[in-house]
Amino acid sequence: MQQSNTSIDIKHIRFLHHCSPEQLTEVENNMICTMYKKGQTIFNDGSTPQGVFYVNKGVLKLVRTNNEGKEQILRFAKEGDMLGYRAIIADEPFVATAICIDDVTACFIPRHLFSKLLDENGNVMREILKSLSHELGVVEERVQSLAQKSVRERLAETLLFLHDTFNHNDKEDGVIHITLPREDIANIVGTATETIIRLLSEFKNDKYIELDGKKIKIVNKPRLEKISSASV
Repeated sequence: MQQSNTSIDIKHIRFLHHCSPEQLTEVENNMICTMYKKGQTIFNDGSTPQGVFYVNKGVLKLVRTNNEGKEQILRFAKEGDMLGYRAIIADEPFVATAICIDDVTACFIPRHLFSKLLDENGNVMREILKSLSHELGVVEERVQSLAQKSVRERLAETLLFLHDTFNHNDKEDGVIHITLPREDIANIVGTATETIIRLLSEFKNDKYIELDGKKIKIVNKPRLEKISSASV
């Protein structure tokens, strides 16, 4: 990793919209932006959070590893997302490891300054609570999906989610603009890699998607939407 000379407009950081000019200046004076290479770790499961991270560029996966060494992807973080604030508010260690999927620039705001902003600015606190509530809703939807949907339905749902989440500049070209190993897709869906390979081949044969190596393009979005909602 190396410190970045990247200059960012901190007013683009959502929860800082509500800060006073003095608070913004304090954040600018204390924030450190760092460049990480693909595969590097920003923080580890079980470590004590020293601050929060703003993803200025790139994509990360938040993962946990069980006793057998199997990785479970909890969620992704991309440009504009904040990481670490839940652990600080709960006064708990990180419950996941943040791994760069591609080259990432992340900006670090020290814990004491983040906590100070929450104490001094009710609007900042409300913005953070809104983000926490949204994350809780996403988790609840995932639990419901794993409990009620078949693997085929969950794969269709996952492909749509990846397309919507990583769709660059709202392009409607159907391309999923993130390249994940089949193991990662299986991890998200909650099944074996062999099952994902077989189902992706079936989706391709049925002309729902196109495959080019690890790249996936959705060519029949309405059909995937119908499959993903079959159990709802």
